[in-house]
Amino acid sequence: MADILQIHEVGTIREIKRSVAKISGLANCMNGQLLEITPKIKGMVLGFAGQEVSVLLLGAAEEAKVGDKVYSKQESFKILTGEGFLGRVVNALAQAVDGKGPVLQKGEHYPVFRDAPGILERSPLAEPFETGILAIDATIAIGKGQRELIIGDRMLGKSSLCIDTIINQKDKGVVCVYCCIGRSHASLEKTVGTLKDHGAMDYTMVVSATASSSVGDQYLAPYTACTLGEYFMDRGRDVFVVFDDLSKHAWAYRQISLLLERSPGRDAYPGDVFYLHSQLMERAGKLNLERRGGSMTFFPIAETVQGDFTGYIPSNLVSMTDGQIYLSAALFSTGLKPAIDLGLSVSRLGNKVQSAAMKELSAMLRLEYIQYQETLKMTRLKTGVSEQVNRNLRRGEIITQLFIQDKGRPYSLVEELFLLYALRRNILDVLPPAAIEHFKKNILKFTQEHFSSLVEKLRAQKTLTHAVTKGLDECLTAFFKDSDSQYADGTKIKERV
Repeated sequence: MADILQIHEVGTIREIKRSVAKISGLANCMNGQLLEITPKIKGMVLGFAGQEVSVLLLGAAEEAKVGDKVYSKQESFKILTGEGFLGRVVNALAQAVDGKGPVLQKGEHYPVFRDAPGILERSPLAEPFETGILAIDATIAIGKGQRELIIGDRMLGKSSLCIDTIINQKDKGVVCVYCCIGRSHASLEKTVGTLKDHGAMDYTMVVSATASSSVGDQYLAPYTACTLGEYFMDRGRDVFVVFDDLSKHAWAYRQISLLLERSPGRDAYPGDVFYLHSQLMERAGKLNLERRGGSMTFFPIAETVQGDFTGYIPSNLVSMTDGQIYLSAALFSTGLKPAIDLGLSVSRLGNKVQSAAMKELSAMLRLEYIQYQETLKMTRLKTGVSEQVNRNLRRGEIITQLFIQDKGRPYSLVEELFLLYALRRNILDVLPPAAIEHFKKNILKFTQEHFSSLVEKLRAQKTLTHAVTKGLDECLTAFFKDSDSQYADGTKIKERV
């Protein structure tokens, strides 16, 4: 068979500034077009200056040199997508970097800078997205297709919260994508190791653009992660994407813009930095049944400095997402982990996407907790308080203890309902802290062993019917009966049940 004739436009690199090159000889290229320099080096057109083309170097950008030939196929920037990427670690060009060889599959090629679905292609967000974090699921619930910003200072557990959410998607049919932007290689290795230990890599793809990668790769990585997820969304599946983090993504774009000699604006960011992230965030959503009903949920992460969430990039992201989860350094220092500040955290959907049982049990939980935090600040200045204030403080302490979760230990929905039901029945009020901790760790195992039918009923119905409520009471009675030796006030517990 004769070879297919291919026509390429050929240019030459005239100048290189770090990851940005100026190329002459490409008279017919277009913005966002993919260029090939060598098999290891790609380029993407970013702009034009006279007869020269400004190109962002991708891949092994450090190997490019002045005088190299550049080939243009006059087609948009596309990457390979498909099932074969599950369990793999790839770079910003969707090329495997995990030492397992190339991703061998047919797949499909998707444009990296794809237009977001139109309004008529979407449907309202109505399904809950279970994170496994009690403080989130009970007070600031997330819906499938939502964009929820994770914001806070360094080392407060933003990444851990997202990793726990990925772990919680096991056996739920959700495809996860973790995008690492500008983080250390050691941090990425630790994250991948955690996902492997919990069996989460079977349904997860990792896009790597670590701090040692070129600024071009860091700029492209979140769009690649989004494109990999869109393949599954178009086939009616639910997708969850974590961008860790977009502050460093903005830093990379700032470097590129300055190399392109574009005028800097606020904080030296160019004027189009808002469009940079908004075009990405708009690609999340829930498709209608005509588009197979898939969804893509985003958890972008943004870093603040000394708790200032009014910074340029954080405030931009707040304006284009459907809510934010704010992690507080002050709460973190008190031992509350995850250190979620419910006063500053919000979800646009909230209880609209909660199950009937969760909505009933968590109705006043957020208000109770915020009132507790305010009362706690006031009572620090007073020596004597009323009996009612003492009861409110005790109640707040119990809620706080329920909100504290170990890293890598997300709760199932049934487990969350048991904890909230015990709280609503005031059973935990007479327990010492050690006993509450014992209850948190063992109630689900006890229920699965002795009340397995109740667990299945809760999973299926997710409502507090008379039969379910009766079963919950019987289960709690049996649990505390077997635990009498551990509690000095077991009689009071049985009376409350």
